[in-house]
Amino acid sequence: MVAGVLAAGVAVFGAPSQKARAQDPQPAAAAPATPVSVATVEPRDSIAWDEFSGRLEAVERVDVRSRVAGAVQSVHFREGALVNRGDLLITIDPAPFAAEVDRAEAQVTAAEARVALAKSELARGQQLLDSRVVSVRDLDQRTNAYREGEANLRAAQAALQSARLNLSYTEVRAPVAGRVGRLEITIGNLITAGPGAPMLTTLVSVNPIYASFNADEQAVARALNSLGSGGNVAGELERIPVEMFTATRATERVRGRLQLLDNQVDARTGTVRMRAVFDNPDGALMPGQFARLRMGQARAEPTLLISERAVGTDQDKKFVLVVDADNKATYREVVLGGAADGLRTVTSGLKPGERIVVNGLQRIRPGDRVAPEAVAMDARVAQR
Repeated sequence: MVAGVLAAGVAVFGAPSQKARAQDPQPAAAAPATPVSVATVEPRDSIAWDEFSGRLEAVERVDVRSRVAGAVQSVHFREGALVNRGDLLITIDPAPFAAEVDRAEAQVTAAEARVALAKSELARGQQLLDSRVVSVRDLDQRTNAYREGEANLRAAQAALQSARLNLSYTEVRAPVAGRVGRLEITIGNLITAGPGAPMLTTLVSVNPIYASFNADEQAVARALNSLGSGGNVAGELERIPVEMFTATRATERVRGRLQLLDNQVDARTGTVRMRAVFDNPDGALMPGQFARLRMGQARAEPTLLISERAVGTDQDKKFVLVVDADNKATYREVVLGGAADGLRTVTSGLKPGERIVVNGLQRIRPGDRVAPEAVAMDARVAQR
């Protein structure tokens, strides 16, 4: 009977129940592939653009000062107005200078009379010398008097020219076309002349206008290499395109041309000072204004372009996720260049024909299996 009870106990406790079998762990199912948008990296002929910040500068800037001393008689411009070259700006009292012109003219007239008399005396002396009425010494004196009279006449004529020049300086005219500044000296004030004279106003040219900016060495090298001139960039800089955006023309892209490349790199910043020139016929662009600029290349070159959405940041590095033949995402560090056609150029890290994730980067990690959806690599992807 004891043996029967033990056998029953074994039957009860030794055999697993159906409920226990149902609770046994089963092998884990594979994680589903994450759907992502994938684009193929292909080279395209494009111009890469590098962006910079800069300031507008006047091509010509003049501190307007008087060349003669006197009293300010009248002002002929409106502060802040556009003026043409040669426009009358300020008049200095001309009366003293007009009187000096009259005096110089009288001196010229007197000198001309003395020359005429000396010339007549010389001609008469030459005739009398033939008849031995006058001596050679007397003839020499008459010749000297004539030459001295001519010299005095030239001096009087020079004094007259100087007096007329000073009279013309009483009309202060615009030396260049541009925008005139505020009036610094009002009517009735006495002013002096020369380099130390007080400034009457300022004048800055308007059209064209400069935009100066600092470009990094790599961007400069890319632009110069696109010229294909073997390092001789003289006369070739204008082929490098430069575009500008300003606060007054935020949506309008202004096209200009590169005008200056400095002769050295700033060792402190690793940048090169550059300057572009832009047309400004309406005067809307003003010196000192902040501008966003971008510099391109002289010609289109084969370039790998990728969407901005495909690029991730790992501390100070940039990376993309490459999709391999098994549809697994692989981490790949890349080096980016400038912008082109709404995309970013890749200088190293990718090869033509590779597939990268362009949308859904935040949903996956390296090593994850993905369900790729092929899309085109264009600017629309970058904006999606």
